[in-house]
Amino acid sequence: MNRMKKLTAYIKKDPMLPVALLAAALSLLITPPSKALLSAIDWRTLGTLFMMLTVLEGFKQENVFRPVLRLTGRIGTMAGLSLFLVFGVFFSSMFVTNDVSLIVFVPITILLFRAANREAYILPVISMENIAAVRGSLLTPFGSPQNLFIYGRSGVSAWHFVRYMFPIWILSGALLVCFVLFLYRGKRNTPTGLHRTEIAGVWERSRRTKRIVYLCLFVLVLGVIVSRTRFWYVAAAVVAAAVLLTDRKLLLKTDYVLLVTFFCFFVFSSSVAANETVAAFLQKAMDGREYAGSILLSQVISNVPAAIVLYPFSKNTGALLYGLDSAGLVSLIGSLASVINYRIYVREYPGGGWNFIKTFTLVSLAFFAFVVLPGYFISRGGM
Repeated sequence: MNRMKKLTAYIKKDPMLPVALLAAALSLLITPPSKALLSAIDWRTLGTLFMMLTVLEGFKQENVFRPVLRLTGRIGTMAGLSLFLVFGVFFSSMFVTNDVSLIVFVPITILLFRAANREAYILPVISMENIAAVRGSLLTPFGSPQNLFIYGRSGVSAWHFVRYMFPIWILSGALLVCFVLFLYRGKRNTPTGLHRTEIAGVWERSRRTKRIVYLCLFVLVLGVIVSRTRFWYVAAAVVAAAVLLTDRKLLLKTDYVLLVTFFCFFVFSSSVAANETVAAFLQKAMDGREYAGSILLSQVISNVPAAIVLYPFSKNTGALLYGLDSAGLVSLIGSLASVINYRIYVREYPGGGWNFIKTFTLVSLAFFAFVVLPGYFISRGGM
């Protein structure tokens, strides 16, 4: 009985991991484990995620975000602060990918709203940051893994890609402004009560070396992401070695639960794609239905694996891309970036997983309702 209570409590605390484990286990009944299956897993993404989670844990421990916190201390209202944070994610996601922008900005948001005693706004705002990450990153070829994957195989120029994605990107930015202002309707002049010196803290001179090391490692990780080097594993080894020499306890704080969750989703997608019967079904199902099909499949395996599975069966690459970039607005599973956002929140608020899912789903579906039809009609012309 006690074990059952403990299991139930854990599932309530972190429901995504059991779902991912179950999905991976069931998929192995479809396609038995093999070397081919292991090679199909996106180890680069897992390695990059490990590096980023570890380095940013160091940022948090050494208060590397102090300059950003000092800047936000100049913003006088909660509406202004929320717009700054949401569009910080929106614009940064175009260059450092949507998952990285969330890893950087969501912890800052939680810290600031706690300091301002406005914790009731945390869930709506980080839900909008999730939307900002999903919709801001769609503009550039390297804004998200699925964009990078399709861009690399489509053969279109970077300028053509940006021009094709621009209409839905600018619409999304305008809608985000409306959503933030609606959240603070009647309270747009509510002061933050924050002071730069109070929220930013101080930098201890004795820990300067650690801050420099983590900043250098952060630049290294960004270089791996932008360059798409096949030697990412060398960078991962460098990060692990540097952290071991600098502060080995930091490696114990890396979010390994998130890494296992990602691994399980990759096992699931690789197993499904390797099955001939499933592949034949997708060939028929995707004929002229790339937009809706990519959105629906992403709710089962998330949009990055869905891109890998569906691309060979798609004739309208633009519709596929628009669908994949909209899938993260439907459910938590729709985008792996959303899973990252969820994990950051539940680490700060254990037991708050279901509250996150409810708020996230409500806000995201409301946004999806505004963009789903424009996305469909724009994508019909193809890329």
